[in-house]
Amino acid sequence: MILFVNSLTVIDFSYLDLKRGMVGESYIVDAELHGSLDDTAMVFDFAKVKKVIKQAIDQLVDHKLALPLSCDALSLTQDNTVNLVHYQSERGLISLASPAEAFAGIPSLKIDEKSVSQYLEQQIKPLLPQNVESLKLTLRPEASTGFYYHYSHGLKKHDGNCQRIAHGHRSTIQIYVDGMLSPRLNKMWAERWQDGYLGSETDLCESDSLQYLTGQPESYCFRYQASQGWFELVIPQNHCEIVPCDTTVECLADYIASELKAMDNKKMYKVVAYEGVAKGAIAQL
Repeated sequence: MILFVNSLTVIDFSYLDLKRGMVGESYIVDAELHGSLDDTAMVFDFAKVKKVIKQAIDQLVDHKLALPLSCDALSLTQDNTVNLVHYQSERGLISLASPAEAFAGIPSLKIDEKSVSQYLEQQIKPLLPQNVESLKLTLRPEASTGFYYHYSHGLKKHDGNCQRIAHGHRSTIQIYVDGMLSPRLNKMWAERWQDGYLGSETDLCESDSLQYLTGQPESYCFRYQASQGWFELVIPQNHCEIVPCDTTVECLADYIASELKAMDNKKMYKVVAYEGVAKGAIAQL
């Protein structure tokens, strides 16, 4: 017997990739539980599927930076209350210092749907009752015919896991000019923020003010204290856009609208910015 739950949850996270550097991603998760019926004539109670499996996914990967532990480009060490990560991508060296819970170590050469789903299946299967013989998780991006970008960021003021300095999303963008959808502007912003790190101007710092990392030529340095601990990031400048605001989706939508309005203030702009799947913010100027 197979029990299935489609669109069980969405994983919003970032990962390190040799060619693309730091990549923000959003995966919809479908679950299948293969097994026999228990004494309640169920494979597993639907309510428990959400409680057990979704909660485990959230704790293991969601709002974290996924690290390919088998990749030679990665160096991972522990120093007091933080883990230190160095990753030599083709876009340059990316270094982070963050609490251990901000990272997800995936035992693979690269991070993709297959390696993440296998990791989650191995970690979650022991949490399920004996009558569940196997767990299959399918990770998939949102089907989209429009424009989207992958971005990473951190929200130091957030009291939850969004405060982690390197997590991200795969996000749709829809820009309207005088009530009409503008494919040209959608394409322009999708390309501008593709595989980018969006850093807040207030989190920038000089390299000599970092506690755990060393600044690199032509790189930006970020640091902040949040409720989960101390966070630092050194990342190539060509990987970033610095914005004069926090990087909440509300602020990003307003930032895009303001940039467009500054180019032509005679037109009316509506920006629908998504944060991952099925949620986001709308700004109109």
